[in-house]
Amino acid sequence: MSVSDVRQKAWSAALIVLFFVAWELFCLMTGMSDLVLPRPSQIFVTLFEKFPILWPHIVQTLVTTMIGFVLGVALGVALGAVIGVSRTAYDTCYPLLVGFSSIPKVAVVPIFVLWFGSGTVPAVLTSLSICFFPIVVNIATGLATTEPELEDVLKALGASKLDILWNVGLPRTMPFFFASLKVAISYAFVGAVLSETVASNRGIGNVMMTASSNFNVPLVFAGLFVLAGLGVALYVLFSLIEGQVTGWATRKDNVIAT
Repeated sequence: MSVSDVRQKAWSAALIVLFFVAWELFCLMTGMSDLVLPRPSQIFVTLFEKFPILWPHIVQTLVTTMIGFVLGVALGVALGAVIGVSRTAYDTCYPLLVGFSSIPKVAVVPIFVLWFGSGTVPAVLTSLSICFFPIVVNIATGLATTEPELEDVLKALGASKLDILWNVGLPRTMPFFFASLKVAISYAFVGAVLSETVASNRGIGNVMMTASSNFNVPLVFAGLFVLAGLGVALYVLFSLIEGQVTGWATRKDNVIAT
């Protein structure tokens, strides 16, 4: 890691700390009620004190989210590959996918509950349904932007459509794919928590809903902090994997001109 990278990360950490300090000072100077906006110190104390109670709910939300996310990625890659290589599939499926994506997912949760009952399954399906669309769009876009000249050269060399897809098309979609993963994981958490607030008795969403009904606002914000922390952790994980897999697509600032 270069000195410039260390300096940049230090500035980022300092800005985050400054944000929480400004939040704390704002609440203290304005006498803000805890029922409106609790101080960060109160939220962290609540999170520390309630963590043994929150832990099973954190695990539930994380497992539910990851199952829905993995299934959404698998479905998104498959549909994206089909749409990206076939003009007919693009013209047929893409309008349907856009229409489905435009439906507010809170409207489909009662349908999932009606079909599968309350609990984990509706949360998994909601997470899947809300996160797979970015995967489809980015995979299809990556495949559709493969240079026709490159495909013509490979065909002239005897490569089949499957060979071109596997050896050229899919590797060239990796930057698009990892960009969509970092968006989709946030959507997956949104879907899981949304379903937990409506149709589950476990999970961070249920904890936040119960805390809200009891006017325990610090606990509500503690749940938000947990979700934010999980989202950031997975975002960083995918970023690290992206750097290893798609380093060839990243511009290097330290390249020495010759």
